[in-house]
Amino acid sequence: MRDRLVVGLDVPTLREAEAVVKDLDGIVSFYKIGYQLAFAGGLDFARELAGGGKKVFLDMKLLDIDNTVAAGVANVARMGVAMLTIHAYPKAMRAAVAAAAGSDLCLLGVTVLTSMDATDMADAGYHQDPAALALRRAGQARASGMGGVVCSAAEAASVRRAVGADLLVVTPGIRPAGAVPDDQKRVVSPGDAIRSGASHLVVSRPIIASPDRRAAAEAILAEMAAAA
Repeated sequence: MRDRLVVGLDVPTLREAEAVVKDLDGIVSFYKIGYQLAFAGGLDFARELAGGGKKVFLDMKLLDIDNTVAAGVANVARMGVAMLTIHAYPKAMRAAVAAAAGSDLCLLGVTVLTSMDATDMADAGYHQDPAALALRRAGQARASGMGGVVCSAAEAASVRRAVGADLLVVTPGIRPAGAVPDDQKRVVSPGDAIRSGASHLVVSRPIIASPDRRAAAEAILAEMAAAA
């Protein structure tokens, strides 16, 4: 399960990120770096982690004109990270796949953010509910040649059926029993996420905000293993 738990380094400074990695040494080998840390030196830290044998999920959610997406993906592919997110728009995904060809970089299509519910979708101009749009975008990710998708674990079972056994299904918004949901609106427990077909679980605040990070990570790993 160590390769299936991704700990989000959602902290404001490199010093804090380094402390999280140190606290989890020996039990966690996969880390996510998103905007917050990326803009505080996190891209160099990603290279450092990858060079030290850790796996890195670079959560940049790229979306732009095809040429810009392709150029960004080509540079990320040379960083040595394991995963990169692209918003699951078909043109952007096709450009990303072409740019990553021949590399080991796994591209993930972001379907619907776990902080969005049906009201948020309507406010943004979408006429589908989160589950329906996630399913549609998962199918488009598969057709585009992506390595996997990011979706709420609440949609993981239907998405897994849509993409088959080979693609990764990465689920953020994971909250152990009793944990507060924070700004997440479609949360699922670690065990339920595994049982629903998730290949990787992204967990940040329940671990990094815990007074005992190792114990928090070990408890989640145990729940994942029990559900497998």
